[in-house]
Amino acid sequence: MKHAGPAALDSIEDVLAAVRRHVQLRERSRGSFYVKSSAFLHFHEDPEGMFADLKEGGDFVRYRINTAAEKRRLLVSVARALAETGNP
Repeated sequence: MKHAGPAALDSIEDVLAAVRRHVQLRERSRGSFYVKSSAFLHFHEDPEGMFADLKEGGDFVRYRINTAAEKRRLLVSVARALAETGNP
């Protein structure tokens, strides 16, 4: 599974825009988010669709993000993971 390229990231711009609202995140390159110096969230494209890897409790957890419900689930998880790091 490869990291998402520009066209794939274009297809999830709504998700990227929502993630960018978290001011404690830094987008070092498009679609690659960090909390301070630690990788936090990035995206992959695959023939099965789009996926996000979110750091939760020290490990990355993969989320499928192809439907509106899956995207909402990811965004809720992003907020929860940020709160758990002490960076809500």
